[in-house]
Amino acid sequence: MEKEIKRDYYLDQLIARIDNGLIKVVTGIRRCGKSYLLRQIFKKYLLKQGVPSDHIIEMAFDLYDNIRFRDPEVFYPWIIEQLKGDGKYYCLFDEVQLLDEFVSVLNGLADKGNCDIFVTGSNAKFLSRDIVTEFGGRGDEIHMYPLSFSEFMSIYDGHYYDGWNEYITYGGIPIVALAKTDEQKTALLDSLFQETYIRDIIVRNKVRNGRELDALLDILSSAIGSLTNPNKLQKTFKSVDRSKITATTITKYIGYLEDSFLIEEAKRFDIKGKAYIGTPMKYYFTDMGLRNARLNFRQMEITHIMENVIYNELRKRGFKVDVGNLQAMERDKNGKNIKKQLEVDFINYRQEDSHLYR
Repeated sequence: MEKEIKRDYYLDQLIARIDNGLIKVVTGIRRCGKSYLLRQIFKKYLLKQGVPSDHIIEMAFDLYDNIRFRDPEVFYPWIIEQLKGDGKYYCLFDEVQLLDEFVSVLNGLADKGNCDIFVTGSNAKFLSRDIVTEFGGRGDEIHMYPLSFSEFMSIYDGHYYDGWNEYITYGGIPIVALAKTDEQKTALLDSLFQETYIRDIIVRNKVRNGRELDALLDILSSAIGSLTNPNKLQKTFKSVDRSKITATTITKYIGYLEDSFLIEEAKRFDIKGKAYIGTPMKYYFTDMGLRNARLNFRQMEITHIMENVIYNELRKRGFKVDVGNLQAMERDKNGKNIKKQLEVDFINYRQEDSHLYR
C-alpha cells in the first residue's frame, strides 16, 4: 500500500483560499511535493466535500498524452467546453509553465467567474520568488517547503530517534524520504542537485561560469549558521582558489540560489536599536539533505544542523525569521564595564507578534 504523506498545513492554506477570486500558485523548491498536494491531497478533499468529479478539471502539462494542450489555441477551447455546466468548477493545473502564454490563459479563465484556479509549476520560471507578479496582482502564492519533521514521521516506520537522525541527514524531499536505502537516498540527492536545481539555475540565468557557482554552493554549505557577506566570501574564493570573482558576482549568484529556493537569507537585526544591520547575514539551506549531500555527508556538526533545521521549521510555520544582535554591558576581571555583542539565534515574526529564541 502506498504511503500517504500528511501535508495538512498546506492543505489548510488551499482550503482557506477557495473561491477568493485569485489564481492560487503553489511555489517551492522542485520535488518538494507540490503536484502531490494539488492533484492527490486537495482533490481528495474536494471530492469529500461533495464536489462532483466532473467539476474538478485536471491537466498535467508535463505528460506526453497532453502535449497538444500546451498550445493555447488547443487548450483554451477545450477548457471552455469543460466549463459549460452549472455550478463552480475547480481547475487543477500541474506544470502550467509548459502552457504557452499561460499568464494570459489563466487570467482569461479567472474572468469567467465559474472556475477556481489552482496551479503548480516546477521549472526555473515558476521557482522565481516573484512569480505571482506575472498575474498582474491576481496571483495568490502558497509557498511550500520540503517535509517538516512531523510530516516526515507520518511515513517513517521506526523509532522516533532513528527517524530524527535520518531526517537531519537526508532531509525532507519526499522522493528521498520514501527511498528505502541510504544508497538510494544519496543517489537521488546528488542527481537532484546536479540534474535539476543547478541545471535550472544555469539555464535560466545564463550562467557562464558554472564552476564558480559550484564553489559558492560548497562554501555556503560549509558556512550554515555563520555570519558572512559577499565581501567575506570573495576573500575565501581568493585565498582558496585564487579566484578573481567579484563581490558583485557573488551577490548575483546568491540571488539565483535564493530565487530557486535552495537557500534563504536571514538578515541581522539590532534588537536594542530596532533596526536592520546591513551585513553580515546568515544563509540556510531549504533542505538539509541537499546541503549534506553537497558536502558528501561530511561536516555533520549537530549544532549547525540543528540551527538550520529549527530555522526551516519556523519558516514552515509561517514566521519571518531574522538573526539577532544585542549590545550588552559586562564587567571584565578587573571590574571594568565593557561592551559586548551578544548573538540571538532567531528573531521571528508572525502577524503583530514578535518572539525571541536563543
